[in-house]
Amino acid sequence: MRSRLIGYRSLAFGIFSLAFLIAAVPVMAARQKPHPRETPPALPLSGIHVLGDRPAPFALDAKAAMMIDEHTGAVLYAYNEHQRMQPASLAKIMTFYMVLDALEQKRITLDTMMPISEQAWRLSMDQSVSRMFLGVGQKVAVRDLLYGLMVSSGNDAAVALAEYLGGSAEGFTAQMNAKAKELGLEETHFTNPDGLPAEDEYTTAFDMVRLGRMLVTNHPEALTYTGAKEFTFDKIKQPNFNSLLFYDSRVDGIKTGHVEEAGYHLVATARSNGTRLVSAVMGTPSSEKRRVETEKLLDWGFRTFVTAKPDAHKVMPSTIPVFYGVADSVAIAPAHDTFVTVGKGEEGKISVAWNPSARFLSAPVTKGAEVGQLLVTEDGKQIDAVPVVTQATVARAGFFKRLADHFRRVK
Repeated sequence: MRSRLIGYRSLAFGIFSLAFLIAAVPVMAARQKPHPRETPPALPLSGIHVLGDRPAPFALDAKAAMMIDEHTGAVLYAYNEHQRMQPASLAKIMTFYMVLDALEQKRITLDTMMPISEQAWRLSMDQSVSRMFLGVGQKVAVRDLLYGLMVSSGNDAAVALAEYLGGSAEGFTAQMNAKAKELGLEETHFTNPDGLPAEDEYTTAFDMVRLGRMLVTNHPEALTYTGAKEFTFDKIKQPNFNSLLFYDSRVDGIKTGHVEEAGYHLVATARSNGTRLVSAVMGTPSSEKRRVETEKLLDWGFRTFVTAKPDAHKVMPSTIPVFYGVADSVAIAPAHDTFVTVGKGEEGKISVAWNPSARFLSAPVTKGAEVGQLLVTEDGKQIDAVPVVTQATVARAGFFKRLADHFRRVK
C-alpha cells in the first residue's frame, strides 16, 4: 500500500512538473524575445536614392551610406546620408588633407623631422587606441607619420602632425574646422585631430564622401599612402586597417573608423576602367560588415554605371585662324574635361556639338580667350556647356605681316 502511494505521488509530481514546463515555455520565450524597440526596423528600399530613379538594388547593414562618381560628383546610391554620427578615425582624413596641403604649399617636406611630444607618446602607450608606436623625444619624418596616420591609423601620428603644424592639437583642430568650412562641409565639426570621442564632434556620410572626393581630386598622391597594405615603423609591422585592400584590387583607399557609440565606418575609393567611385558606409555592426557592405556597394556601382568622356576632337577644330599676329593660328581646347555618369551600355546617349562664337581672331590674342562652347547633351537634352578657349598668346605682328594678313583676310 505504501509503495502504491509513493507511486501515485511520483506520478502526480511528474504531471505537475510537465504542466509547469508547458505553461512556462511561452513565458520564457517572451523573455528571450527582444523588445520590439530594441530591434531597428529594416530600411525600406523606397528610402534609398539611386541615380536616375532606378530601383534600389539592396539595403546595407549600416546606419548610413552614400556613393558617388568621383569625376562627376553624381550620387549613385544614398540613404540617411545627412544623419550625424561620431566620426571616429575618419577625422584623420581631414588631418591628412591638411598635411598634404602643407606639403603642396612647401611649408614642410616629406623629410621634415617632427618631434614627438609626451602627449603623442602617451597615445602610443594606450592599448585601447590605434597607434604607430612613437617614442617620446623621437624625431620622425613626415613621410613616416603619413603612413602611420593612414595605414596604422595612429592617433599618436595625428597628434604629432597637429602639434607641429598648428602649434598644439587644439590650435590644429581650429584649423581643421576652418578648412571644413572652406570646403563646404557644413555637417561636420571636429574636436581633435585623431577622432577620439568627444562632445560636439560629428560628421555625416554626405560630408565624408565629399571630403574623400576632394582628397583624391586635389591630392592624387594621397593614394600612395591610403593604398599601402602595410607599414613598418621601428621594426613593428602593421597591416592597413582597411582590410578591403586585401580583397579587391580596385580599391586604393581611404580610411576606417570605429567607436562604440557609432559603430564601424569605412570611407573607400576604387577605380575600374576609367571610373572612380568614392563611398562612405557608416555605422555597421562589425569590422567585417563594413568591408563586406562596402565591397557590395562598390561592385554594384561598377556593374551598373560608367563614366563617359565625350570626345571633343571629333566635333571641333584643334586651331582657329589668327590675323595680324606673329602666328596664323592658335590652338584651342575645352577649358576642362567633360565627364558624364550614365548607366552601363548607355554611353551612346551622350553627344557633343561645337558652337563657335568666332570664325577667326585678330591679334593680339590672350591665352584663355573664349572662342565658343562645347555643348554636351544626353538623350537630346543639354546637360553642360563647356567654354572652349585659346591655349596660347599671339602677339601683334609688324607692319608688313599685318598688311599681308589684310589681303589674306580680304580673299
